[in-house]
Amino acid sequence: MGYIDQLPPSAKIDKIIQLHNEKQTWINQDKKGFLRYRRPSEALQEFSATTVNCSLDAVKIGAEHEISPHDRQTIESHLRTFCPWRKGPFSIFGIDVDSEWQSQRKWQRVLPKLPDLKNKVVADIGCSNGYYMFRMVPYQPKLVIGLEPSVQHYYCFKGLNGMAGQANLEIDLLGVEHLPLFPECFDVLFLMGVIYHRSSPVDTLRDVFCALKNGGTLILESQAIPGTSETALFPEKTYAKVPGTYFVPTGHCLKNWLLRAGFSDVELFCQHPMSSMEQRRTEWMEFESYSDFIDPLEPAKTIEGYPAPDRVFLRGWKK
Repeated sequence: MGYIDQLPPSAKIDKIIQLHNEKQTWINQDKKGFLRYRRPSEALQEFSATTVNCSLDAVKIGAEHEISPHDRQTIESHLRTFCPWRKGPFSIFGIDVDSEWQSQRKWQRVLPKLPDLKNKVVADIGCSNGYYMFRMVPYQPKLVIGLEPSVQHYYCFKGLNGMAGQANLEIDLLGVEHLPLFPECFDVLFLMGVIYHRSSPVDTLRDVFCALKNGGTLILESQAIPGTSETALFPEKTYAKVPGTYFVPTGHCLKNWLLRAGFSDVELFCQHPMSSMEQRRTEWMEFESYSDFIDPLEPAKTIEGYPAPDRVFLRGWKK
């Protein structure tokens, strides 16, 4: 938990440490639900990569020649315990992990608007297995903190970074709801694929605003419905078969949410339709994916009859 020392005095350090310790006690129980991920994660951390390259579309951790064929089989077996792999791709000692999401496409859309990360303290909220955190490494941040409440994703990142050895990347089993513990802590905050899972999205954005330092930047990416109106869809039960989806806004509606939350100079800088080119089944994610969520007879609608999703990207500042 080395990141605590790098937080400003405004952070609620005692409460963060208390929660961290409670979470660690919880996941260190000898129960199947924890052991199924903890054991392979710890086993992966026994391997150390000589070659690490986070500038490539597929984050490269190690090269094939660095390990024996037997160790390669062992590593692949451990990696497969983390299926389904949602974010990626990765290349791990020559093992190509083809994730459900082609996350490099999202990263390429962010790059033209990426703020300066050098020597900055950055948060990636809902960081999953840390793909975007690794992609930030070439930009020399002082620290990137991933907040991720999923035990599966937490241990996956721990295994990956145990091999990659990136000292400025940290993860904790916290979520977006814990941002009030981090007032004025971050220079840059990434909130990607989270906001439509929040039942009170403007309140969440206010928490995000408060967690940024003055002059800080938010990069937000979200599912959205097409159109230029300032409205949001509230699905009856699911949206594109995804439970826990609340408000699905247009890009312009989401921009207004950011303005209401206090952000300045909000910019909607990218919007595009989703497709199965970007989100699909693979050998490493064998469950339903995008093509299963869309009406096969009317591709402009979800299986529930709602407008099929766009993805939108926005940037805002705390002045």
